[in-house]
Amino acid sequence: MNRKIVITGGSGYIGIVLAKYFLDKKDEVHIVSRNRPKNLPQGASFSHWDSKNLGDWANTLENATAVINLAGKSVNCRYNETNKAEIFASRLDSTKIVAEAISKCKTPPSIWLNSSTGTIYRHAEDKPMDEFGGEIGSGFSVSVATSWEKAFFEPVIPSNIRRIALRMSIVFGDSGGAFPYYANLAKWGLGGKMGTGKQKISWIDDQDVCRAIDFLIENTHLDGVFNLASPEAISNADFMTLLRKAYKIPFGLPTAHWMLKIGSWLLGTETELVLKSRWVYPKRLLDAGFKFISNTPTEIIHTLISKS
Repeated sequence: MNRKIVITGGSGYIGIVLAKYFLDKKDEVHIVSRNRPKNLPQGASFSHWDSKNLGDWANTLENATAVINLAGKSVNCRYNETNKAEIFASRLDSTKIVAEAISKCKTPPSIWLNSSTGTIYRHAEDKPMDEFGGEIGSGFSVSVATSWEKAFFEPVIPSNIRRIALRMSIVFGDSGGAFPYYANLAKWGLGGKMGTGKQKISWIDDQDVCRAIDFLIENTHLDGVFNLASPEAISNADFMTLLRKAYKIPFGLPTAHWMLKIGSWLLGTETELVLKSRWVYPKRLLDAGFKFISNTPTEIIHTLISKS
């Protein structure tokens, strides 16, 4: 039986990848976003929203199998007061309005999955952070994450609707995500360690993102918080070494912390994106029986290079 999948905030890279995945499974896919994607997949429908108010878009939630909310301003920016306010508001407003839309449905979705982030955990070089013993961190990014999840789990909606927060790690894919950034650094001769190089990179193949979300939709006994990350995190230094070897590049200049601060200022971003150690472990997915198609950094690097 075909499912109806609604992806709010779905015009970005992950939203389009998800739309294609579910369309390939012959599901009905609706993308809700501020702007119609130029690369809207054939077969997907589009509805406009402002991510703050109810509108015609809310009708797409009727009789839906699942709603997947991905809305939120990119964190790849400078954390000035304006951007920080937009990062907060874009996540909280969209989450609250999806909750309101669901509460008004005559036949609401069976499951609501809401994007969150593995950055919710502390800087961890000593041990992995899972859903049970993971230690919540501090600072701006963590405050965003905890507020986001509170806005997701707090609203009163019908009790039979499952809610799952997706604590997503860095997504790697051939058509987007973070991989091209790292690959370009290696190609430009800047493929050495960043900072100390000890910080962990938790990552996930974009197809495993799709498969994990599908798995969570289908396994109706699952709810709550799930880490979306490959089981095998890797240090920044080791990851850059693997990249250089895969591209047959003999050397890579390391980037000191002070150089990263200057570079991030010039590029309009923050050093936290590459210097925070995100060691996220998907214990709940593994315990539930989910199997990753990309288990090691070597696998994903060679897979993506072969597709490029």
